[in-house]
Amino acid sequence: MARNTRPPRQRRPAGARSARTSVGDRLTAWRQHHRDSLRDALGRMARAPTAALMTVLVIAIALALPAGLAVLMDNARAITKGWDGQAHLSVFLKLDTAEERQRALAREWDGFDTVARTEVITRGQALEEFKSLSGFGDVLEALPDNPLPPLIVVYPKDVAPGQVEALQRRLDNLPEVDNAQLDVAWVRRLHAIIELGDRMISVLTLGLALAVVLVVVNTVRLAIESRREEIVVIKIVGGTDGFVRRPFLYSGFCVGFAGGVLALILISVALWWLGGPIDELLRLYESEHSLTGMNPSTVLVLPLFSGTLGLLGAWLAVSRHLGDIEPQF
Repeated sequence: MARNTRPPRQRRPAGARSARTSVGDRLTAWRQHHRDSLRDALGRMARAPTAALMTVLVIAIALALPAGLAVLMDNARAITKGWDGQAHLSVFLKLDTAEERQRALAREWDGFDTVARTEVITRGQALEEFKSLSGFGDVLEALPDNPLPPLIVVYPKDVAPGQVEALQRRLDNLPEVDNAQLDVAWVRRLHAIIELGDRMISVLTLGLALAVVLVVVNTVRLAIESRREEIVVIKIVGGTDGFVRRPFLYSGFCVGFAGGVLALILISVALWWLGGPIDELLRLYESEHSLTGMNPSTVLVLPLFSGTLGLLGAWLAVSRHLGDIEPQF
């Protein structure tokens, strides 16, 4: 019987098997890459301190200007808040109005919803005050009768120009009233200046925020170009766009956040430097106010706002330039 000389069958090598990763492993890898990206962004800023400081300083100056003006505007609004309370109506009654009727009218007007309080100045009180202030006391004594009318000073609750003018028309139409005078021009100017200042700060904030985004876009674009070969290698080994994008997003956020923190420091230094002269000026005007610093909300919001602008600039730069870098086979 012949032997079977057929060589034994060779076992074929097994093919590659796809490894399944759990959701927990993916989440751990995602968190780890976020930590590595943040560490990489901070490390690159530390390795190039001059370039990083210049970018952060530009962002800080751009943000400190509108934020500092907003702080000064808040101080101006607080200082002038009490000035509105001096706005009042001088309501001159007819000469034949009796003093009892004058006081009754004042009590009646006190009940109006738009009136804070009233002050009665009788004809005799007005004459005595005019004598003491004018210096014509002897001339007034020679007059046969007191020429000054009875007066009620009305202090409105709402000093907005429209509300005060409405109250003026209401009082001027009463039969006992001869004339209701109101000098509202300075109130209009005050409100107009404050409104103009607020709008200018808003426009300046939008313009400089756009400038911050453009600065970060240019900075991240240069960083992408300098790491072109590294990005190509990462894409060759299977790195996704999200994987490549993440370190640059952290770089933009870190630069913006650092610019916001430096802006807070610049504003604090400027307020400290201006505090002495401003307080002295307020003292000369016999004001009890003093220059106040930033409120806690500004201290918290400004760095986060700046970091968000940096993140937006980095996203725009990466979305625009990352697609142009692809491996060439």
